Amino acid sequence: MVRSDNRLGQYAMLAPLGISAVLVVLVSLGLILVLSVQRTDPTALFTEFTLDSYRNELSRPIFWVVLLRSLAISAAVTVATLLLSYPVAYFIAFKAGRHKALLLVLISAPFFTSYLLRIFAWKIILGFNGVVNSFLKTLGLIDQPLQFLVYNPFSVVVALTHAYLAFAVLPIYVALERIDKSLIESASDLGARPFANFRQITLPLSLPGVVAAALLIFVPTVGDYVTPTLVGGPGGTMVGNLIQAQFGKANDWPAGSALSMAVIFSVGLLLALTASGVKLARRPA
Repeated sequence: MVRSDNRLGQYAMLAPLGISAVLVVLVSLGLILVLSVQRTDPTALFTEFTLDSYRNELSRPIFWVVLLRSLAISAAVTVATLLLSYPVAYFIAFKAGRHKALLLVLISAPFFTSYLLRIFAWKIILGFNGVVNSFLKTLGLIDQPLQFLVYNPFSVVVALTHAYLAFAVLPIYVALERIDKSLIESASDLGARPFANFRQITLPLSLPGVVAAALLIFVPTVGDYVTPTLVGGPGGTMVGNLIQAQFGKANDWPAGSALSMAVIFSVGLLLALTASGVKLARRPA
């Protein structure tokens, strides 16, 4: 009885935040959905509902090209971030000892500065006259600046990977920290080598943190438009730039809303298919 009362108290404390967050998301999605089916006719006396925005925007080949590019960039960012963050999270969880708190603060240090400043820093580092090209010129390794470092998908992947690295380290660290260390010690006592111990115990038990980190990275980076604007150039344009252009320069809110709903549906479908594939792969033969 005492335990159930404690759980009810915890749920009651979380209820205001959870309800407000759900309402904000649902209201925002509802407004976007309603806008996406409105007709942009300033001379009309009454609001008309139509699917013209979906027909017009989804029939443009440029949308599908940019959407596929956005999904590919986000997937590359997710993979790169996970590969870089897992060793860091593993070190903090198992090797850092009493320095864990300090290292976690250092991991979170980029959040103390503006997101725009961090992206501008990468623009300076990767630019034609930036740090990398200037350093290579000084060493005599190149005569002309390297063109592929900036204003392309590569620079977008680099900048987004740095920007979202902490979002991957923290959930993976939490998952690793919750692993019962006695399981690892028991496997070692029974003769398991370090790599086998990691592959059979540590990695499977930390997968919830890896999945959470992947979602925290993949979903927001698909719709990012600030980073492609600053370091992507024409070749690094993402679907968020198309949506921002419709809401901004074109002032066509129904078209922008239709594109937003299309992206939401595409990402949701991709995540659902991925989850189904993972479930099928985990079923015993």
